[in-house]
Amino acid sequence: MRLIILTSLTMIAFAANSILTRLAIDGGHIDPSSFALLRVLAGAIVLGMLMTARGGQVQFFRRERLIGSVSLAAYMAGFSLAYLTLDAGLGALILFGVVQVTMFAHGALTNATPKPRQIAGATIAFGGLLLALWPGAGGHSDIVGASFMIIAGLGWAAYTISGRSSPDPLAATTANFLLCLPFLAIVLVGLAARTTATGVALAILCGGVTSGLGYALWYSVLPRLQQSSAAVIQLSVPIISLIGGALILGEVITPLIAAATLLVIGGIAIAVTAQSAQARRS
Repeated sequence: MRLIILTSLTMIAFAANSILTRLAIDGGHIDPSSFALLRVLAGAIVLGMLMTARGGQVQFFRRERLIGSVSLAAYMAGFSLAYLTLDAGLGALILFGVVQVTMFAHGALTNATPKPRQIAGATIAFGGLLLALWPGAGGHSDIVGASFMIIAGLGWAAYTISGRSSPDPLAATTANFLLCLPFLAIVLVGLAARTTATGVALAILCGGVTSGLGYALWYSVLPRLQQSSAAVIQLSVPIISLIGGALILGEVITPLIAAATLLVIGGIAIAVTAQSAQARRS
């Protein structure tokens, strides 16, 4: 029961990142650049405090840190800039679809040849993603916002792939957050334009709580979940974001977005369960 509660809280935290970012930026409380910088700074502080309390060591000078920090910066920048125009639910769906399809493609290129069921699932998910990107699919969407979210998805996929073999994910995440700041500052600091107390508070909440604590919580429950179960559980994030966006931000879930969501989530579920079935037979 405790595992279910902690896992549910983690998925809600991940979905809340989209809602908080959209609320802060679309509400005019803060510009995307300032939000991204404050989010990473707050996350780095919280993760650093957790590492200090745990007594672990953060190793900065490792080969994978460059990929991790640069890809994390791409995710943070693209994610914030995308929510100038995208609805929270649509943004989460595009992000999730790009991440999963990219990771599947990477696995297909580097590992064994995918099974027909896996290919079918990935194709369905990709079709749903294209439907989500179709002009007019969301209440607030355009090609620029979608492009920024695609960049965010590619960044997060690269970040996830590069960190898979990390023996201490929390320590690696802490190091990457800290190293990510200079890259973000170089790219975004000149674009920072406005901040308000509300915008700063939302950025700190997103970075320190739903990102920093959310990631720490996820890494604590992940060892107790099967790999296939963990992937399926994450299918709930776009759904929570869509519902949260509708209830909290008044966003409209169009029939096109509903269909795209079903295709993306259903396709990924087919591919993931195919991997699970293949693992059980081998």
